Amino acid sequence: MNKYLDFETEIEKLDNKINELQNNNNNYEVIKKKLLDQKKTLLKKIYSNLSAWEKVQVSRHPDRPHSIDYINLIFKKIIYLHGDKKFADDSAILGCLGEIEGQSVLIIGTEKGNTMESRMKHNFGMAKPEGYRKAQRLMMLANKFDIPVITFIDTAGAFPGKDAEERGQSESIASSILTSLKINSTIISIIIGEGGSGGAIALATADKVLMLEHSIYSVISPEGCSSILWRSSEFTKKAAENLRLTAQDCLKNKIIDSIVEEIPGGAHRYQKEQAKILEKKIIETLESLNSINGELKRQNRNEKFLNITNNI
Repeated sequence: MNKYLDFETEIEKLDNKINELQNNNNNYEVIKKKLLDQKKTLLKKIYSNLSAWEKVQVSRHPDRPHSIDYINLIFKKIIYLHGDKKFADDSAILGCLGEIEGQSVLIIGTEKGNTMESRMKHNFGMAKPEGYRKAQRLMMLANKFDIPVITFIDTAGAFPGKDAEERGQSESIASSILTSLKINSTIISIIIGEGGSGGAIALATADKVLMLEHSIYSVISPEGCSSILWRSSEFTKKAAENLRLTAQDCLKNKIIDSIVEEIPGGAHRYQKEQAKILEKKIIETLESLNSINGELKRQNRNEKFLNITNNI
């Protein structure tokens, strides 16, 4: 069953018409084609003019592909790696070896889960210190064998619970950023949904940071910003605009390096097709970085993030 966002009422009406005609019209195929063409045009119109808040809604859509979906659709010969070797394995962050176009890569991704059971298992994508320490361990492993690192980011933020703070949440995020700046391996980070605060940047300190067209990247959620600045939830839409959290804003301010186009209607409607687009972009980005010396990549990465505030 399709899940429609509040600005998709016209799309819902068209889908309902198509479903009704299926059982009650002899010219179903002819009419269906006309309605599908209308739907395609309408999706393109709506999704080319989304507000910041509407993009927030799309980035959180329950059917939007998550890290595990892209891993399974893009990579081959997947071998999962577990644990931080200090405390536990955090399922909010996945880690695995894989292959793309015959090249071995190490993949790290925050995972929200698709069902209530899996969301509980993955803690809704909110990692604890052991998750970030697992990421650090895997980055160092990639550096040892000169394997590119690809990270997928989709998280509201790091887990803010008492147990996480007691185990050094802030330190683990800072150490993940530091590890990213220390290794010579290629790092490509892709924000596929929500890129929330330090929980996101811990895995997004990369040579190239990509964002899907309708994903978001922000220091705080619009809801959190509204409650702090205006002490009310009524200004969420205004907060979303002022945070400049869209992919277009982030590219303009040189926070990211590139936007990955989404099929009109959003990645949640066309998961396999969107994975093909993203796969092509990953391959192109890898090819552009493979010829650069590891030490030079590391130096460029450090300069890029040290100077990032000069661009805003």
